[in-house]
Amino acid sequence: MNFFLETLKVIVLFFYYLLESLVFLVVPRRKKNVSGEIVLITGAGGGIGRLLAVKFASLGATLVLWDINQEGLNHTVRLAKENGAGRVHSYICDCSKRLDVYRVADQVKKEVGDVSILINNAGVVIGKRFLDSPDSLVEKTMDVNTMAHFWTYKAFLPAMIASNHGHLVSIASSAGLCGVNKLSDYCASKFAAVGFAESIDMEMRSLRKTGVKTTIVCPYLINTGMFDGAQTKWPRVLPSLDPEYVAERIITAVRQNQEMLLIPRIIYVFYFLKGLLPVKASVLLLDYFGSLDIMNTFKGRPKKE
Repeated sequence: MNFFLETLKVIVLFFYYLLESLVFLVVPRRKKNVSGEIVLITGAGGGIGRLLAVKFASLGATLVLWDINQEGLNHTVRLAKENGAGRVHSYICDCSKRLDVYRVADQVKKEVGDVSILINNAGVVIGKRFLDSPDSLVEKTMDVNTMAHFWTYKAFLPAMIASNHGHLVSIASSAGLCGVNKLSDYCASKFAAVGFAESIDMEMRSLRKTGVKTTIVCPYLINTGMFDGAQTKWPRVLPSLDPEYVAERIITAVRQNQEMLLIPRIIYVFYFLKGLLPVKASVLLLDYFGSLDIMNTFKGRPKKE
């Protein structure tokens, strides 16, 4: 194809895709059936992971739940069964350890089958200034929030590619789109998670594996306890998010094969402006919305959790 024809093709498709996205703002996409799918959720012992497990259970999915907290896992299993789950399998797995991920993944493949929806949800946060963050905790942040995604993809993506069927879900953060004071390691880990997920999506498109979908989720603060104490400056404009609402949005995004989900919607505006505005103007807006001070009152989850 010569330069003129290929350029014309790109222009036509570009405007077609823009029009398509505008249509889907008004007309909801059809939701795919997830009944019978094998859904693996990391960090399923509480928070968003638990809520996702319960909601997928009500849709008839087979659940594979990972966490390091046995008590939390047991609670999630009980709730999932109460909400109609037919098959629920729980495993203790330390996602920060590559060999543990591979070991438990092999166990899952033998006992349950090939995972078709992988949700990397497990996450940790320190919430200190960079120079006050212990090296061991910085490494833990990167291992759980980023490297675990590499190992779970290595474990479960080959089967998805072979069958040209699957869905990769990365629960990242709005902190993976913009730097935040006292979240240097967390932002780095979430930026990496977003970049990694986007890159794998490009690989699937290059391989013509159109049946393997990707959804990247970037929410603002969620009231799960993970960011307990952190305060949003203007809650009416940029509120802390209700976990039920976030979980429902994630389920909908997965069922509609939505590639990118930013919550709340105003994050789309910030993300767009960041690429256009001068750095000083961006920092001005970040300061206005509290990103420089949001972690000053951070406490996090109590140690017992």
